Amino acid sequence: MRPLPDMNLLPALDALLRAGSVAGAAAEMCVSPSAMSRTLARLRRVAGDELLVPSGRGLALTPRARELQPRVQAALAGALAALRPPEPAELSAVERDFILRANDATAAFLGPELAARAAREAPGIRLRLLPEGDEDPADLRGRIDLDVGQLPELPHDVRGETLAHYGYRAVTRADGPYAGERLTPERFAALPQITVTRRGRTWSVVDERLAALGLTREVPATAPTYGAACFFVLRSDALALVPGLFAAEAARVMPLAVLDIPLDLPTVAFGQAWHVRWDADPAHRWLRSTVAAVVRDLGDGSGTATGAATS
Repeated sequence: MRPLPDMNLLPALDALLRAGSVAGAAAEMCVSPSAMSRTLARLRRVAGDELLVPSGRGLALTPRARELQPRVQAALAGALAALRPPEPAELSAVERDFILRANDATAAFLGPELAARAAREAPGIRLRLLPEGDEDPADLRGRIDLDVGQLPELPHDVRGETLAHYGYRAVTRADGPYAGERLTPERFAALPQITVTRRGRTWSVVDERLAALGLTREVPATAPTYGAACFFVLRSDALALVPGLFAAEAARVMPLAVLDIPLDLPTVAFGQAWHVRWDADPAHRWLRSTVAAVVRDLGDGSGTATGAATS
């Protein structure tokens, strides 16, 4: 295979053909005339043509140089366009489906506002929210456009961004016997609780904190989603522990009361992840910035730093 020529010669050739002189091309390229003269010698060898020849007191383009001139200009313009950052997306003209992965709590408090902003700013963008499954970050290499929620350890080709740290709160039915109580650890432990788990686990950091106080709690049932847990408590006197933002949204549309959890519990990092190939994509950048803006505007949903991790 014939080796490629030095592509750094292309801008100099363009300058020489447009200026029609070594001095003029040297001034445009900010090099000395002697350096440009050496570049012209190299170009002559590469092109197999003199390109510029003496004519009176100046130089003239050869027929080959005149033939090359528009092609050189087009090639240089194409190369520069390929290396230039993409123009800002005209969002009103974008037609795109984005596949997001999120649990039901995230879909509930983030999805409606995200969809509303898309309808206003980018009506051709359609959001496809998929439920959590195995949470394999490798899915971001093809199947998933954006992962939103608690992020696992990410591979080298996946970007991650922490957007907030959320606490958890307890919800119970609004007409329940302790809907207006300020719970103590002892009272909290004495109440039946619905936990949310996709794997059937009933032990979490909540139980660890209670055990440190010599307390245990009763878990009469587990639910696979936070939405299902809310329906459990609507038909019982139980509590359910849910993310603070979801608790606020659920209480807005369901007859639920929201209570603080009287334990020193860690908060949970909430973020988004995407494959590096989307870093500079204008529409994807809009999606990420809009998710971040929605999360920022929503706050933590609790007004408190307390929180819990589900099992």
